[in-house]
Amino acid sequence: MKVILLQDVRNVGKKGETVEVSDGYARNFIIPRKLGIEANAKNLNDQKLKKAHEDKVEAENLAAAQELAEKLAGLSIDTTIKSGKDGKTFGSVSSKEIAEALKKQHGIDVDKKKIVLDEPIRSIGSSIVKIKLHKGVTGQLTVRVREEK
Repeated sequence: MKVILLQDVRNVGKKGETVEVSDGYARNFIIPRKLGIEANAKNLNDQKLKKAHEDKVEAENLAAAQELAEKLAGLSIDTTIKSGKDGKTFGSVSSKEIAEALKKQHGIDVDKKKIVLDEPIRSIGSSIVKIKLHKGVTGQLTVRVREEK
């Protein structure tokens, strides 16, 4: 019997694949546990339409991420940090502060988890920060840190 898998099944196949399994295995294990459905004409067509829709949505998300990456390339944000004598800084600029400053200064909402910092920014000056927008799309943003007076 041919079955369209709705979830990954060990030693059988991955989600979305059409696989051939024994009739008893399909009727007694896969279908009752909603791991798959019978591969008849209606279900095959539904699966094909669903896959086409997912591909379209993925392409739209990729295009939006690339557009945002281009927009971020020309932007910079300003933030301040407390510092003492001899230019020694107290504290650091974290990804949360960068995300808040980006939203406040340019109206762009980016999740703080997508901002890639090897370590928090602890020095006064300019730094380039990478923002992971999508699989394979990374934007760059310039962060200017000034001394708080």
